[in-house]
Amino acid sequence: MPTLPQGRPLVAVKNLRHLYGKPGDGELLVLDEVNLTLGENEIVGLLGRSGSGKSTLLRSIAGLIAPTEGDVDFAQNPDRGRTVAVSMVFQSFALFPWLTVQQNVELGLEAKRAPAEVRRKRALAAIDLIGLDGFENAYPKELSGGMRQRVGLARALVVDPDILLMDEPFSALDVLTAETLRTDLLDLWCEGRMQIKSILMVTHNIEEAVLMCDRILVFSSNPGRIVGEVIVDLPQPRNRQDPRFRKLVDDIYARMTQRDPNAVRKNDGLFPGVGIGMILPTVSTNTLAGLMEAVAAEPFNGAADLPELASALHFESDDLFRVAETLQLMRFAEVEGGDIRLTAAAKRYVDAETDARKALFAQNLLAYVPLAAYIRRELDKDDEHEVSARSVREVLEELMSPEYADETLKSVVSWARYAEAFAYDEGADLFTLEDPG
Repeated sequence: MPTLPQGRPLVAVKNLRHLYGKPGDGELLVLDEVNLTLGENEIVGLLGRSGSGKSTLLRSIAGLIAPTEGDVDFAQNPDRGRTVAVSMVFQSFALFPWLTVQQNVELGLEAKRAPAEVRRKRALAAIDLIGLDGFENAYPKELSGGMRQRVGLARALVVDPDILLMDEPFSALDVLTAETLRTDLLDLWCEGRMQIKSILMVTHNIEEAVLMCDRILVFSSNPGRIVGEVIVDLPQPRNRQDPRFRKLVDDIYARMTQRDPNAVRKNDGLFPGVGIGMILPTVSTNTLAGLMEAVAAEPFNGAADLPELASALHFESDDLFRVAETLQLMRFAEVEGGDIRLTAAAKRYVDAETDARKALFAQNLLAYVPLAAYIRRELDKDDEHEVSARSVREVLEELMSPEYADETLKSVVSWARYAEAFAYDEGADLFTLEDPG
């Protein structure tokens, strides 16, 4: 259970559950029994892998979607004589291209029927605050990605919210632009130049969470649950090279790769479900091979600390988890305690020539990925060695959502093509043993 907030509670989420899909027709449980309280004067991060329901939780708090079960209770703000208000910054900027910067920023005030002069003054003040003074009459197409996200931030701030919700606000930006915007936002927060009382942000970037947050709530996946809390007791501004900073990052990596001793081995991590019901991520064979080669080479020599590996390869932690755990599924790696270690099969793969690599990959693919083995068995049984992809898709959609079924099938097709385990004819929508092209 997460600890109580540092300041006066602003919002409490109680026993929140969210399911996607129609009742009785392959519902997907995205969030389960989520409880959290956000208080004054704190930045709280929701940290988890893609698909863990973090954005769904944020949208529930923002009132953009209604949870299936549970409550989101806002406190009263005695200073303003109203219920605590929220505003949201999105990952995708979400600007109207036909409106100027000032007009985009004024939208929230316009929805509240604020007079034109009030809208103008407050919008210009917000634009100046976030560092875009002089760009009031520019259109989004004339701005860089970082500038567009600043407009999104100004639009969120101009309505004078108590809580700022941020959904991966820096993930669509290049590394340097994201770092600049993070630093500027932290400066505004630490200097008290924004009127907001708290920030709740979604991220899958571990270093970003440690850099910005006072508390970090760690989410599991499928369904999303809060499985841990990290208190970041470091003064701002924080130094990434500080040993205490690095230890926190390492500890979170270890927590997020810790195995549940009660879980079925193939049901761990990113692969919920058993048998062909495993949901598989989209990871290219080039990426899988590249990571094995990187870990096998100096300075890692077959075993690597995940934070060091992410830094060396310029990987986001979420992307690295996805690749590492796919290797673990295929028994090319062991991932635990924030470390990755190549298996003997992976070392043979790295040392092999192209054809031998494909043979090794095919062997492990058919041995350890149940959907691949299922398709191959069906092909071997059929006299024509053909299987309708539609029939496989229908089987998957009984076990998972159509979106997950599509992603899972694409992954298996990509891996099998590389390994020459079987082929897929897109035009005929058929699996075959012989490449039709």
